[in-house]
Amino acid sequence: MLLLRISAFLCLAGWAWVHLYWEAPYGILLWQDGTYGLAERFGISWDDFVGSGANDGLIQTWMFRAGWLYVLGAVLAITVRRKAWVQMGGLVGAAMLLFVLAYARYVGAERQLPMLVEHGGQILSPVLLVLALALGPSHRLTILVAMLSLVTTFAGHGCYAVGLWPTPATFPAMISVILGVGHETAGSILVVAGILDFVICIGIFIPALRGPSVLYAVGWGFLTALARPVAGMSLDLNLWGADQFLHEAALRAPHFVAPLYLFLHWRQGKKFETLASGPQTEAESGQEVSPAFSDGGMPPEKTSSIK
Repeated sequence: MLLLRISAFLCLAGWAWVHLYWEAPYGILLWQDGTYGLAERFGISWDDFVGSGANDGLIQTWMFRAGWLYVLGAVLAITVRRKAWVQMGGLVGAAMLLFVLAYARYVGAERQLPMLVEHGGQILSPVLLVLALALGPSHRLTILVAMLSLVTTFAGHGCYAVGLWPTPATFPAMISVILGVGHETAGSILVVAGILDFVICIGIFIPALRGPSVLYAVGWGFLTALARPVAGMSLDLNLWGADQFLHEAALRAPHFVAPLYLFLHWRQGKKFETLASGPQTEAESGQEVSPAFSDGGMPPEKTSSIK
């Protein structure tokens, strides 16, 4: 449960920083003639709508204020408790805000589908926490949503990495800066990584491959999140560039936390199966059976039914 709290908190806190310190990506949705026409009906002038060099306009002001909703969501991620339905509702609202944000980035990217899909892990991080609190961390629906979170994140990234959609220039640039390789080598590394992205999306549905698949997802998700500050921060920058790049890693926390959550869940399940199969193994090996399961104890068919 702590993992899910940390994941949702870091994601929402990272986007809160974008809203309060930089600028949220809603402009592509709001800088429209229709939006201004609506504002004009309420007596809002053009100068008030767009702002001036000295003052923010209506759009910038409300985009900034939306950042405080993300701050509230981040606080709720840490403080929410079981059966606190109002707080859970607030987290669902935070997930809806994340969806609107992802849709704005999707429109800004000329409606490239992977841009929307790869935000699935971030959008679902508050939802996953709510499900774990309401239904239980091992409930079937909770695990399915965690798997969906992983698949959307890595499938979206994989589409860009293998070139099904135009690969963002930042992808090979980060590889080149961090590894010190040329552009062509960075592109080849991306293609391999993209193929592996699709492999793990399939592998988590195959019991024998789940463990290695989610472990790879944890490592690759963590490295791609960390790549932003590693490639961008410098001692020559103000605050070493922390204000520009640390939040980029924080808001991507669900990319590696959701796979880690799945790994721990499936590993615990295997341990339980091993413990449950213990009495049967002893009986089959010819060892003495406990008196509790002798003539006066539980019949063999009942024992197998518990397993």
